[in-house]
Amino acid sequence: MFRINLALVDEQPLFLAGLANLFGSDDRFKIVATGSSPSDLAAITHEHQPDLLITELSFAGETRAAIQELQRLAQTAKILVCTSVTDIDVAVKALDAGARGYVLKGSSVPELLAAIEAVGRGDTFINQCFAAKVIAALRQAAMLKTAAEKDKLSLREQQIVQQLLRGRTNREIAHSLAISEKTVKHYMTIIMQKLHARNRLEVVIAAQQLPPYGGSPSAYAN
Repeated sequence: MFRINLALVDEQPLFLAGLANLFGSDDRFKIVATGSSPSDLAAITHEHQPDLLITELSFAGETRAAIQELQRLAQTAKILVCTSVTDIDVAVKALDAGARGYVLKGSSVPELLAAIEAVGRGDTFINQCFAAKVIAALRQAAMLKTAAEKDKLSLREQQIVQQLLRGRTNREIAHSLAISEKTVKHYMTIIMQKLHARNRLEVVIAAQQLPPYGGSPSAYAN
């Protein structure tokens, strides 16, 4: 019978021991490694190449970067986040970065096993208690990404938005970029149309949610 090679990483010794005992007594699973610190994540993934890695993220630093690094090290491994963090934004970042599942530590054993089965099949699993909110947030993020790709800001428009984020006036922006204030106003009109904003405040709010303010500056260059 095929067994799933599991790796478990968690900073709480009792919880880690509980998981190890649960899966260690089940013939469907083989525990290939356990760890309790951020440094263990990369080492275990690199050395043991598990089929599925169950990990906490509260101690792993920036969520997106942590999962992306794990995905780079173990391209075939599936990642299931098992955490006490109920923040929707954290869950969205984890799933967007490559995690296949996100379950809470308060889950029942059947629910945790269901998550492993789903992730093992290549499906996505989210706790039912907040799945609707996470899915809605993922859809919103996808819509924002699509809008960003469709209506990219030119390099000059991006420079103006960056100045806006620093709280500068049109006159200050014009002086900083060595262009006329009239030109700044012209670009502002275009930026508002692209970001579907009605005023400067909405431009700033929209800009904070889109690349390159979470990515590389070239993402908006035409």
